[in-house]
Amino acid sequence: MCLMMLFAVLFTRCDCNKPKPPVNDTTRHAVTTTIKAPEFDADTAFVFVKKQFDFGPRIPNTTSQTKCAAWLEKKLEAYCSDVVVQKTSIKVYDGHMVPCINLIASFNPKNQKRILIFAHWDTRPWSDQDAAIKNKPFDGADDGGSGVGILLEMARQFQMKLPDVGVDIALFDVEDYGPPEYETKWDETDQYALGTQYWCKNPHVKDYKAYYGILLDMTGAKNAVFSWEETSRYYAADVLNNVWSIAQQEGYSNFFVKQNVNGVIDDHYYVNKMNGTPCIDIINMNSPNGKSFAPHWHTQQDNMNVIDRNTLKAVGQTLMQVVYQEKGSY
Repeated sequence: MCLMMLFAVLFTRCDCNKPKPPVNDTTRHAVTTTIKAPEFDADTAFVFVKKQFDFGPRIPNTTSQTKCAAWLEKKLEAYCSDVVVQKTSIKVYDGHMVPCINLIASFNPKNQKRILIFAHWDTRPWSDQDAAIKNKPFDGADDGGSGVGILLEMARQFQMKLPDVGVDIALFDVEDYGPPEYETKWDETDQYALGTQYWCKNPHVKDYKAYYGILLDMTGAKNAVFSWEETSRYYAADVLNNVWSIAQQEGYSNFFVKQNVNGVIDDHYYVNKMNGTPCIDIINMNSPNGKSFAPHWHTQQDNMNVIDRNTLKAVGQTLMQVVYQEKGSY
């Protein structure tokens, strides 16, 4: 997960002229079917998170990155016959190049109506939010691992029963290799989400644009709270309302709370801005003041001890219902 910013500052920094809010398609969230989604298996998702954890921190230009990428590719190919692996090199904030590996699995690839569900799979090179140990890598079980674990379990379910709509599962790399927190200035934030920015400029399918997109970031911790993040509200309020409403219908209102919180610059920001797909971010901002991320964010505490099957289930089952209720055509 990259860094947080007040929404008003976000657009002041990013654009010379503040853009007008997009016109949300009010029919996008009109659920007209009563299809019940298959059961999301939180135990399997937990195993997928643990497997990533076992590789060690998935930092670009390390053995852990190479080994985990190969495993992710193998898992996606086991569930999907249409997998694209983007391998490139990307310049990070200090000027040196690092390898970037994006993976995209497409279900119902011929269907023009598509949902993009994505997460980043890399980990930050240092725990700069830790009170004591700032220069040491951390495991990234939640920040990176949890979203990927949920998406892999969804891919496994899609293999067994295809939804009507087309779905692209994207795992983006080099998301968290921005400058250390104490070096960051507001005009440097485009140095985050670099794998996502590369995909926006080089999509896996020419002229790709999804009906809408959903980002998962830090979606596995115990007592997580997912609120209405402001960047999501700005670009895709209708999608946000639909997902939260389905979550509450499924019995997960203690996780998905309809309350507004600050906007963040995350992968969804670049997909919204550069690709034009309206996207939301499901992100845990459960902090003591309700205005920042969970206490384990970018610290040594982001390990398997924070991962909770109940949270994985809440997010995974909600998204399964979102996808399976979606009509296959516009």
